[in-house]
Amino acid sequence: MFGMGGTELLVVFIIILLIFGPSQIPKMARGLGQAMREFRKAQNEITDEMRSDDSKSAPKPPENKPLN
Repeated sequence: MFGMGGTELLVVFIIILLIFGPSQIPKMARGLGQAMREFRKAQNEITDEMRSDDSKSAPKPPENKPLN
């Protein structure tokens, strides 16, 4: 994960624990989860809107009718 090993992740976790305290970590994790969920929702809405705009604006191919 991000080029970090287990020892580095443990050190980072301990520093976060010392700075914020054990009671704040679940709150921060919940907030991060909600932010990620909102970001994915907005990303999906934009993607869906772009796809619907592309299908509306795409020209139809000409029909092959025999010449008389």
